[in-house]
Amino acid sequence: MNQEPDFLQNLRAEFSSWRLWLDRAIVLGYAIAAGLFVVGFTVAAEWAFGWFERLHHAQPWAVLVWTPALTAGIVWVTRRWFPGAGGSGIPQIKAALDPAVLPGQRGLFASLRLTVAKIGLGVAGFAAGLSIGREGPSVQVAAGVMQHARRWLSPGSQIDARALLIAGGAAGIAAAFNAPLAGVVFAIEELSGRLEARASGVIITGIVLAGLVGVSAFGNMSYFGIIRVPPLGWDLFGPGLLVALASGVAGGLFARLMIASLTGSPQRLNRWRARWPVRFAAAGGLLVAAIGLATGGATFGAGSDAVKQMLAGHDELSPLYTLLKFIATWLTAWCGVPGGIFAPSLSIGAGIGDGIAQLAGPGLGPALIAMGMTGFLAAVTQAPLTAFIIVMEMVDGHSMVLSLMATAMLASLVSRMLSRPLYATLAEHMVAAAARADAPKA
Repeated sequence: MNQEPDFLQNLRAEFSSWRLWLDRAIVLGYAIAAGLFVVGFTVAAEWAFGWFERLHHAQPWAVLVWTPALTAGIVWVTRRWFPGAGGSGIPQIKAALDPAVLPGQRGLFASLRLTVAKIGLGVAGFAAGLSIGREGPSVQVAAGVMQHARRWLSPGSQIDARALLIAGGAAGIAAAFNAPLAGVVFAIEELSGRLEARASGVIITGIVLAGLVGVSAFGNMSYFGIIRVPPLGWDLFGPGLLVALASGVAGGLFARLMIASLTGSPQRLNRWRARWPVRFAAAGGLLVAAIGLATGGATFGAGSDAVKQMLAGHDELSPLYTLLKFIATWLTAWCGVPGGIFAPSLSIGAGIGDGIAQLAGPGLGPALIAMGMTGFLAAVTQAPLTAFIIVMEMVDGHSMVLSLMATAMLASLVSRMLSRPLYATLAEHMVAAAARADAPKA
């Protein structure tokens, strides 16, 4: 027969071991440090992109030299000294969590060294004006900090390396988006598949503390402010369905294109990329610079300012912008620079929603833009719950809970018909590459 818990006995057990409390204090300290690293990365990235914008406004044509030159330099440094820092950062943490990866191989995907490199090279990418985001890299940044705590924990601690990686990755999302609930869902949906009882406290604590650090630095505000949505009725159904389907198809095609490019499918351009990666990066940087000049600078960077303008109803970008942002983001990722696709994906999705809103009527604009953001991000990541909650928290869109959830689910379903899961496929590719590198030579 089950007995009621004995409060005094449990209290004595809690305080019976000073080492248990020391382990907890170490984890809490590292969670705060992870939040500080993400905040520092955010501040540095925004400063670097602000500098690039001043360069672009003062000498527009200079970016045709600056962007390809810096892109080539970033790729050269990444490939020579920090190969594990390339790309988004989320596939690296998924790879580090793969059971096939030996404990000694986890340093290839998450470490303090890679955290510092990710920040420096990511900031350089913003200074180059590349179409990247900082949210995906923040996952690797925070996870690299958190996993370092394991060396200071007691040998019998129940907090293992896997729990620390999941806690760090989720804390990175929470601090980067100022969206703690999204961090929890991201940990379950994208990183672990479930939360073990013994690790859930560590993960939640890490998310809360990292989120508190972000709130302390930037204030308790929504990433994109508060959208003003009129009462929604059946007039949203047709345009909303079109947004969900369009963003699902576009996101599925984007994920499929990214997988084909980044896994080195046997194509002529990928053979050229493998043989001359720095020259390929310079060519890609030149194309990104040319696209940015053609759009008046709208496709440079993460695209967050364009989304804020669209949500506020102050700017209407043509469908051509959405297509060019799509291409610029793909080219940037294909070059192999350290940078994420979360924020650019939100910008592309917002452009899809804005384009359909121009046909449906201005009153539905903010709602369709938010649905486009949700749909495209859900389609690219095939993580609909994470996408829905991220956008809901970023725009304070609690009045659109059902609309955003339905859009995310439908767009993700459409994407699964077109593409394999992006992050999982890239993680499998990284694990296979690590296994080949460790295989004994014949």
